[in-house]
Amino acid sequence: MTFAPIVFFVYNRPQHTETVLNALKKNTLAKDSLLYVFSDAAKKEKDFENVNKVREIINEIDGFKEVIVTEAETNIGCADSIISGITKVINEHGKAIIIEDDILTAPNFLEFMNEALNRYENDKRIYCVSGFVPNERMAEICKDFLFLAYRNSSWGWGTWKDRWNDVDWDMLQWEKIKKDRKLWKKLQLGGQDAPYLLKLQMEGFIDSWAIRFYADNALKDKYTVFPTKTFVENIGLDGSGTHCGNVKKSNFVVSEDLSSVDFNFPKKLDFDNRINNLLASNYKYGLKDILRRKIKNWLIILRRKA
Repeated sequence: MTFAPIVFFVYNRPQHTETVLNALKKNTLAKDSLLYVFSDAAKKEKDFENVNKVREIINEIDGFKEVIVTEAETNIGCADSIISGITKVINEHGKAIIIEDDILTAPNFLEFMNEALNRYENDKRIYCVSGFVPNERMAEICKDFLFLAYRNSSWGWGTWKDRWNDVDWDMLQWEKIKKDRKLWKKLQLGGQDAPYLLKLQMEGFIDSWAIRFYADNALKDKYTVFPTKTFVENIGLDGSGTHCGNVKKSNFVVSEDLSSVDFNFPKKLDFDNRINNLLASNYKYGLKDILRRKIKNWLIILRRKA
């Protein structure tokens, strides 16, 4: 088996970075995997100290086949940093496993991701593999260990060169999507919030690669492979991240019994709309969300004018 390189993105969270690296090094395939680390430069003066602390940590990494560190000289921004970093690595290696500095991984996360990336590389219906599942009920409903859904997840995932390079990052269809209810509804097959998040991205209120990655592939009727048990835990839901709010306790934790999980990788996965709808139900967007987002957007506009 050819192991996919790991692409690790860091910024200004030294504690998170160190915790995530320690967990990643415990993966059974870590010593056989290339690790590419991309460190964005500080955007604001208050970030300089922590960015430098993170860079001290990443320049001392061991436990992998090889570590290649790239330090940006100027701030690139979250989305552009991730898009450019993945593009560089994936064009060289053909596939990649991606994690950010708040994603804690189970010891067999890399085993799962590599097996899935190799097994489904030729199934062009699939555009990425997720190591995270947001609903514990999936294990009760799915007959197999894996299932297909429209939604993707940025919490520990992987993809292939041909899928990644086929994405329209400029979202040239956006003007058409706004006017076409069928396309709007199609984006909601992965969750009610999807077209609204894309709208925020296109209007400059958020800086997200993930919503564009999802939207482009959803419009092409492509799917993500999800496990019924999660291999990752987000430890950044403490207000320290770019897009994640402050949550007292995460409901998403690495499944305890993953060491004994018997990976079942069917040669062909069938799409089940009932299962997709269950996963999509985790991504709602009601009146409260709309009002909350509008207030936040107004505050952003006021700050820009100040």
